[in-house]
Amino acid sequence: MALRERLSERLKDSMRARDQKRVSTLRMVLAALKDKDIAARTEASREGVPDEEVLSLLAKMIKQREESAAAFESGGRPELAASEREEIGIIREFMPQQMSAEDSRSAAQAVIAELGAGSMKDMGKVMAALKERYAGRMDFAKASGTVKELLSGK
Repeated sequence: MALRERLSERLKDSMRARDQKRVSTLRMVLAALKDKDIAARTEASREGVPDEEVLSLLAKMIKQREESAAAFESGGRPELAASEREEIGIIREFMPQQMSAEDSRSAAQAVIAELGAGSMKDMGKVMAALKERYAGRMDFAKASGTVKELLSGK
């Protein structure tokens, strides 16, 4: 089942269960997905964005909520931070299993070796290859630091 269909099915299930937090979070995700679909439309193609872009959108939404939760924590609003973390948990249900730090490091080493990258100039190529292969499964902010470390030889 495609990711988009899973999201719609879970929304229906949540509505039947009267789980308001889940319903509102899934509606928000589907609205963002619809916006992305509209932005990607062309005269020739009216299809929605592929699952890889949906995963990218979900990762972006998780990151936004993590930043908001941190801001609420530092602002003394733990109830709002808890709400953001609850939304993160709901969104994460649709993401593939995240790679561990060791797996990310070994994947970065493999891509560097495969591309023959030897300096910081090659970082863009390495990151592009990682994003292509591990979309939704790798935290690219952390992977960027790992790639930098590996390419600089530290």
